[in-house]
Amino acid sequence: MAVTTQEQQHGLTAHSHGAGAPISSRADHFASFDVDAFEVPGGREEIWRFTPMKRLAGLHSGAPATGTAAVEVKAAEGVRVESVARGDERLGTAGTPADRIAAQAWNSFTEATVVTLPKDTKVEPTTITVTGAGRGEVAYGHVQVRAEQFAEAVVVIDHRGSGAYADNLEFVVADGAHLTVVAIQDWADDAVHVSAHHAKLGRDATFKHTVITLGGDLVRLTPVVTYTGRGGDAELLGLYFADAGQHLEHRTFVDHAVSNCRSNVVYKGALQGEGAHTVWIGDVLIRAAAEGTETFELNRNLVLTDGARADSVPNLEIETGEIEGAGHASATGRFDDEQLFYLQARGIPEEQARRLVVRGFFHEILLKIAVPEVRERLEAAIEAELEAVGV
Repeated sequence: MAVTTQEQQHGLTAHSHGAGAPISSRADHFASFDVDAFEVPGGREEIWRFTPMKRLAGLHSGAPATGTAAVEVKAAEGVRVESVARGDERLGTAGTPADRIAAQAWNSFTEATVVTLPKDTKVEPTTITVTGAGRGEVAYGHVQVRAEQFAEAVVVIDHRGSGAYADNLEFVVADGAHLTVVAIQDWADDAVHVSAHHAKLGRDATFKHTVITLGGDLVRLTPVVTYTGRGGDAELLGLYFADAGQHLEHRTFVDHAVSNCRSNVVYKGALQGEGAHTVWIGDVLIRAAAEGTETFELNRNLVLTDGARADSVPNLEIETGEIEGAGHASATGRFDDEQLFYLQARGIPEEQARRLVVRGFFHEILLKIAVPEVRERLEAAIEAELEAVGV
């Protein structure tokens, strides 16, 4: 793949790459559970400047719920599943909404689903299926996954169906717990999904969060990770494939406020078709108290056809020089002609050669998906995307 790369290693001041003005410190960004504390965004704000506001189905301006998304949990043995009211004291403990849609979702859900993974136990995968309210309908939701002390589990969250849907997903990972999450956005072509993912990690907790975004008209996800104890380890992975007219936006934020924690962010996307648009914003903040931090973030985009656009902006802000290492990298490009020539010179037809390049591009992410049936499903979905335009 021929790319243009922007990289910065071990910087000691806030900096960003990409179009637009430099960002302000993430430490100063506003957050609140009160939707009225946020102004209705117009699209010129930094956090909204890439988002086509007219396609949000009114989620940003207070659209009332007209339907209900169905939440179905296929729980492994020993996993507790509860439907709770807004007043449950556990809700909101993983993080606070940082934009108006997340606050609107917090104030609009009628019932939350809490999934608790028992302590000192390794359980089989649990699947949470969220189905939209239907074409033309608006719905809000809230799901919290709690991994108790020394629990070890995989949770698959599968989004499907139609309609507009905004939600908050919480992941509370207790001391010594190991939680793996695979969040799939496989919506129908008309769907709009705006989701805030809040993860809070305890001491020596491990959190592996994989986002797969394939369907929907507009999907915007904001995964946020915070640490409460030393030794926390977060790996954020993402795979997205945008077709003609799709807008897929991912905004990750890792907030290192505790010493001796680690994070690694790797997102890869492919685009094809007129008007396909992807956005990746990767923010990492290493606060003054977070000595011994080790972090890296990487975004790669592969543009398969004319008319597609990928925006990629890694931001790294460091408030202490006492770190193990920090860096980021971003690259966007088309097929590498040399790679194609190499494969064709060995008797592989051009169309098959192009598919091999795309498969290889995504292989790193797919290989890390812990559930074989999910991995096979996604491989088939990627193959179907490639067949759609004859790649």
